[in-house]
Amino acid sequence: MRADGKAKILGVTKSSTKHRGLSPLDSKPVEIEVVDGRIASAAPCEAAEDSIERWIAPGLIDVQVNGFAGVDYNSPDTPLDEIDRSIEVQRATGVTRLFPTVITGSNENIRGSLKNLAKAARECAGASSIQHFHVEGPWIAAEDGPRGAHPVEHVRAPSIEEFKQFQDAAEGRIRLLTIAPEWEGSAAVIEHMVEAGVVVSIGHTAATDQQVRDAVAAGAKMSTHLGNGAHSMIQRHHNYITEQMAADELVAGLIVDGIHLPPSFVKVAVRAKQPERIVLVTDAAPPAGSTPGNYHFGHIEVILAEDQSVRLPNGRLAGSALSMDRGVENLMRFTGLTLEQAWRTGSTQAAAAMHMEDRLGFFQVGDAAELTVFDFDGESVTVRETIC
Repeated sequence: MRADGKAKILGVTKSSTKHRGLSPLDSKPVEIEVVDGRIASAAPCEAAEDSIERWIAPGLIDVQVNGFAGVDYNSPDTPLDEIDRSIEVQRATGVTRLFPTVITGSNENIRGSLKNLAKAARECAGASSIQHFHVEGPWIAAEDGPRGAHPVEHVRAPSIEEFKQFQDAAEGRIRLLTIAPEWEGSAAVIEHMVEAGVVVSIGHTAATDQQVRDAVAAGAKMSTHLGNGAHSMIQRHHNYITEQMAADELVAGLIVDGIHLPPSFVKVAVRAKQPERIVLVTDAAPPAGSTPGNYHFGHIEVILAEDQSVRLPNGRLAGSALSMDRGVENLMRFTGLTLEQAWRTGSTQAAAAMHMEDRLGFFQVGDAAELTVFDFDGESVTVRETIC
């Protein structure tokens, strides 16, 4: 720490250290003491507000990321050192935990990818950031529109037996799974997964109103990137987007990159769900954080365009190039949410939705000491250090 006391960050040690910054809770100086990797205390500090140069907040959590920095999580052959590199790149955007997401593919590819990720979660230097996985498909709608960029040849009906195969391959790390509830027998599969501790999310669906309600009754608790993975034209009143917006039991994942959803939809969704039932996600594809060009994404080839959209050769969106820090900025700009409200959607609210017991509070004593230190000028977030 500098002699004038203005430095806000010290490297985390094996014993105890303290961190200072402005808290988004009340814009006041706060001092956080960390002992053996957990928050031991968090309290207002004596320093004058103008002597604190940086902001500090709980680390961001991205529950839907298919790859980053050119690294594909949907391949059984992705080297562990590349997965580790992608984690470090995401940490530079304020992310302390992420859910590697495996999309629709063959049973062999999904299981192989999950096995590879499970090995990474045991052996990588950044393993603490990837303790839980998201499986998005293959039990989704087969028709164009709701299917999104997922390969139609691998779409299939849900199966408890296949879920067990996936969870075995993942060494029990699947915490979130996206399903289209219109498949026959999906309610029984949802109930089984919920009993197994998995958060079930409705997505890539063409479900009727009643099928959405049946999924909620079976235990579904989230909507995967609400407003995306949908038909270009739907019924004006009775449709799966409105039905999910109206379901208070569902938190809504939103991709706030300005490409997947227009600002007006984001604003309406936040009003309908209320800010506390929003979870910010990136749905980042492997090209995220990289230069424009062609990339491999599971069974498909995608293009990162100059406008930072990720698309199939036919122009359909295939994930995003969004980072969580930019998502926080966009959410504030599109909706008028405060820094605290927007930050919560990508941190404490994500943790609560995913039952992450050690990340439930905003500087809660006993929580894992996962912190993001950043500059904030009222509009832009510039991450300076991420503490894991």
